Amino acid sequence: MEKAPGSLVLRATPFIGLLLLCLLYTVDFEFNVTPSDQWNKLRTNWSGNSVEGGTQIKDEDPLYLLLKRLVEGENQTQLEATGFACHSDIKTEVCVSNRPVRIDTSTMMIYAPFSQGMPQANRTMNPYARKDDNVAMELVSPIQILLGNITAPPACRYNHNVPVLVFSLGGFTGNMFHEFNEVIIPLFLTSRHFQSRLRFIITDYSPSFVDKFDKIISHLSSYEVINSTENGNVHCFPGVVVGLHYHDNLAINTTVIPEGYSMLGFKQFLRESYNLKIRDLSQKEKPALLLISRQKSRVFLNEDQMVTMMEALGFRVVIAKPDMMANTEKFAKIVNSCSVMVGAHGAGLTNIVFLPPGAVLVQVVGLALEWASSYYFGTPAIGMGLNYIEYKIEPEESSLISVYGRDHPVVVDPASVKSQGYQVERAVYLIEQSFNIDVVRLNKTLVQALGLVGRSAPLG
Repeated sequence: MEKAPGSLVLRATPFIGLLLLCLLYTVDFEFNVTPSDQWNKLRTNWSGNSVEGGTQIKDEDPLYLLLKRLVEGENQTQLEATGFACHSDIKTEVCVSNRPVRIDTSTMMIYAPFSQGMPQANRTMNPYARKDDNVAMELVSPIQILLGNITAPPACRYNHNVPVLVFSLGGFTGNMFHEFNEVIIPLFLTSRHFQSRLRFIITDYSPSFVDKFDKIISHLSSYEVINSTENGNVHCFPGVVVGLHYHDNLAINTTVIPEGYSMLGFKQFLRESYNLKIRDLSQKEKPALLLISRQKSRVFLNEDQMVTMMEALGFRVVIAKPDMMANTEKFAKIVNSCSVMVGAHGAGLTNIVFLPPGAVLVQVVGLALEWASSYYFGTPAIGMGLNYIEYKIEPEESSLISVYGRDHPVVVDPASVKSQGYQVERAVYLIEQSFNIDVVRLNKTLVQALGLVGRSAPLG
């Protein structure tokens, strides 16, 4: 066979070079690194003109600094030295690798490179923010992280050029309080500073949850969620975060990592995500009152009388039943239009996250529910920039009197019932109890609420 003319070889050279560059680009990340040149480039130049889906990545904080924010103190030093570190406290655990990892979503095994010379090790995590609750954690699928010099990691099926955050929708999701408390707020805390430049892998996947909170998820990540139960492939990322940061019930502690966030900032994020318009209560000619109407437990037995009294005070009353609350996007706008929310202690009060600044939460506190009411909603409401009033019922307003009698320990000595364990306490005070509200007493409370939003009750 004749040799190709020299001029033809010269003409082909650029195409050969381009082919070699393409091959180099698609080569899997090297795992035995300390760290590799490739990682050094990623940690200092995490930017580019286009990534998956055509999303632009701005030339901002390098990836390793964004990942470093998720641990503190000695853990930051360990992350720099070894490429892997974890933050752990009583509620939750968050582990971070700032070097390329491979994730087999069919087994949820994460292959994370460690410093050269370090022994191979395994770590099992349940990526849900209720580490201290054994019941919740039994509903969360474990994830294995394989650390060390892995000699034969599985081949990459998909290469991604943004990091990944892995978390679970197990636990107590399905209840709005727990959804916000243990997933949505922790997800915001853990991922917001990436400015949407990361992907989510969700274990214990719930289509209804993802649909319900699509606006929030899409504002925290510019990429389609990876459902681990349907996408059984090996994905490679330049870094990984496993687990979600958690501070307190519907609360963000501004002194705890990651820094720079508050519940006021979270509420602003929700306004942006749901395009909520009301920021100033004076924009509304007539104050609107949202009444959370429960159907099974802690029911307002004389709800019609309550509504009549509320309207007489000058409120436009919106009665929120469970079917109305099912569509989060629509209901968020309804809540945002209201100046006052009234409701018995329960998950429906979680919607205070959508109230405009300066609005009022009036929480109806049933027998033996004082601590829970304050801890789960009262204190958080104040942290959100809302006004908070408790309407503590008198024993005569509780349905428990008609069941047990005025002098029964259930009514006069709740501590003796609580001493029998949480399940007994829950069955009596959370499940069995409903309310026949004294509308004259409640009227005085709502006049106070009107004053807090700059209104006054009609004369007479």
